[in-house]
Amino acid sequence: MPYFKPFNVIVLGFDGVLGSVLAGALDLFSFTGVSWQRFSNEAVEPRFKVQIASLGGGDIRCSNRLMMRAHCDIQDVTECDLLLVPTIGDSIDKVLKQNNGLPHLKRLANTNADIASNCSGAFFLAEAGLLDHKVATTHWGYANKFKADFPLVDLQENQFVTHASDELGSIFCAAGGSAFYDLGLLLIERYCGREISTQVAKTQIIDSKRGNQNSYTNVTLHKPHSDQLVKQVQEFIEQNFRQPIQVSSLAAMANITPRTLNRRFQASVAMRPVEYIQAVRIEQAKRLLELGDVSIKSLADQVGYDDISSFTRLFKRATELTPKEYQDKFSRLAI
Repeated sequence: MPYFKPFNVIVLGFDGVLGSVLAGALDLFSFTGVSWQRFSNEAVEPRFKVQIASLGGGDIRCSNRLMMRAHCDIQDVTECDLLLVPTIGDSIDKVLKQNNGLPHLKRLANTNADIASNCSGAFFLAEAGLLDHKVATTHWGYANKFKADFPLVDLQENQFVTHASDELGSIFCAAGGSAFYDLGLLLIERYCGREISTQVAKTQIIDSKRGNQNSYTNVTLHKPHSDQLVKQVQEFIEQNFRQPIQVSSLAAMANITPRTLNRRFQASVAMRPVEYIQAVRIEQAKRLLELGDVSIKSLADQVGYDDISSFTRLFKRATELTPKEYQDKFSRLAI
């Protein structure tokens, strides 16, 4: 029986936090690998170890006056796989002033941990300087204040979820409200794969239809690494995967030889550029199939393939299912 070492998740607790998001994050990740398995009479295999960390390890007074007990002191956390910053429920300025845990956000960011915020939690990340010159999002009601307070951040308030990546790791932001569940499922997919994420969506009865699907094509592919040139090429591929892309053209764009581009891709993301192009296209095809009924010809066209048989062959090699079999198994209409 396979054993999975749980990923270490730290949820930042602070006075003035929105209690529902703090508890919701704890539940969503704690029951990954648990609820579906119980319903299916399978062995329970928790995929995440989740702890709430507060400054000083003290109790947390939520914005709804609910008191919650922290598991640990944020100062004692030396590393984690994922740091979650929940929604600020009280006055944003008041909470930022009262909670001086910002050095610990920067410290943990320097460990290459993924960091994710929900709604107004993005103010914590921006105040710490972690979002400068990066894309981010927050609740539309806070957009004007956010732009005024943090002009160096590329705020995309129309996005449900944003993803920025650099040599330190990845930062995700969710807009708020139900986007918290989009963010949670996205992160579960990043760490545990599509099948586990779909299991969680089903057991928690979460409608996981996401806005602007193209924003998420790189979530499971764009692994943290420090090669900025490779990241630029990845971003170009992710934005242009519907068009014909030649490795020689990518190399010319990056002003290096195709051989050097292949070598650097292998070192950074463990695949060649042509394999990365195929992987991005297959990921997008899977999402389109999950959204509902789509013909194979239309699907192939939407992800950049003229030859339907070639697309079908590549899809089955990547998923061990034909597009029709994948759609029957994972379509949102079947949930």
